[in-house]
Amino acid sequence: MENQYTYYTPEQDHRDKEPDKKKKRKVPGAVKMICFGLVFGLTAGAAFQASSYVTGKIFGTNKENKTAKQTETVKGAVLATGSGDTVTSDVSKIAQNAMPSVVSITNISIQQVQSFFGGVREQEIPSAGSGIIISQNETELLILTNNHVVEGSDTLTVSFIDEESVEAAIKGTDASRDIAVVAVKLEDIKESTMEAIAVATLGDSTKLQVGEPAIAIGNALGYGQSVTTGIVSATKRMLEGFDSELIQTDAAINPGNSGGALLNARGEVIGINTIKVASSGMNNVGVEGMGYAIPISDASDIIKDLMNRKTRTKVADDEKGYLGIQGVDVTSDSAEMYNMPTGVYISSVIKGGGASRAGLSKGSVITALEGTAIDGMTTLQEQLQYYRAGETVKVTVQIPQKDGEYKEEIVEVTLGTSS
Repeated sequence: MENQYTYYTPEQDHRDKEPDKKKKRKVPGAVKMICFGLVFGLTAGAAFQASSYVTGKIFGTNKENKTAKQTETVKGAVLATGSGDTVTSDVSKIAQNAMPSVVSITNISIQQVQSFFGGVREQEIPSAGSGIIISQNETELLILTNNHVVEGSDTLTVSFIDEESVEAAIKGTDASRDIAVVAVKLEDIKESTMEAIAVATLGDSTKLQVGEPAIAIGNALGYGQSVTTGIVSATKRMLEGFDSELIQTDAAINPGNSGGALLNARGEVIGINTIKVASSGMNNVGVEGMGYAIPISDASDIIKDLMNRKTRTKVADDEKGYLGIQGVDVTSDSAEMYNMPTGVYISSVIKGGGASRAGLSKGSVITALEGTAIDGMTTLQEQLQYYRAGETVKVTVQIPQKDGEYKEEIVEVTLGTSS
């Protein structure tokens, strides 16, 4: 039987709808994959915690008078002890120490839905995910999460451990790695909240051993923080839709956990919870205990880059800039079949538009905009929402060569209007 994956997207409610099926690879069994950053129709009810100090030695940013503490490395926590038939498990020290660094993220998106009478109307669709406070600079608290937790957002709200909520803005995203960093203005955070939250301590995921304990913390089902335990089931797993290896764990990762923390026995963040295998595997055998997290060490360079970007807000519809192209998605399957890079294939260039003036031509593939990876038209259009007509942006394109290969170039394009 052919292996299958199914991903839940912001347009899907995993409780009510039958998911679409996608091909999978490198994991046995016909399984269904769930992107757990988004729990639709739920508002993140409980609050999570955040922090402001520079995380470990990986991310160097400045501190300010309004500074949150940092989580400590836990010593002496008991994960599994006992004799005979009696086994006890105590992760309370780890949870107590780490929970102030985990937040809930509520994503409100505006989507067109079919009305009862056959028309189309716009509706606010809330979804809930999790995030990890990893640093603060002079003016912002920085929170790490999954790209699919924040994509398509009209507004983002971050809720802390003390149940205080503030509006957040996207600082940077990488769709191909499913990583995003969001920022909250320090001036919007109460002093009492700053005292309650903490910056997470990052561990070294390259030193993980199969079988060692793993603890997952996140906004499960949008109800608030919860803690689950298990082990590291495997490392270096490869799944469709991810450009990096993943950590596999049997610690329960449920809808809403995406973007939350996967911790080791020292309370250090070793991974970013992202997806879980559900449904059935080969021969219709039930699949349980297969959750996945992005290794924190593998993502450190990308995270640092996203943290250092300028925080942008969406511009008004009548001020939006346009590249002046028509494009087609180049999916991973298409890229492999036709030996093309993943991104947006330029099917035509609009005469007089920004792309035309910059020398872009039909046949090239757009792979990044201002350093943000582009994996399709949806991502490209979402990124362009932050730039006004008249602004100049750097577009990374792969240009086809006579030998069938592609050559990468970065082209500066001055954005035009929709007309």
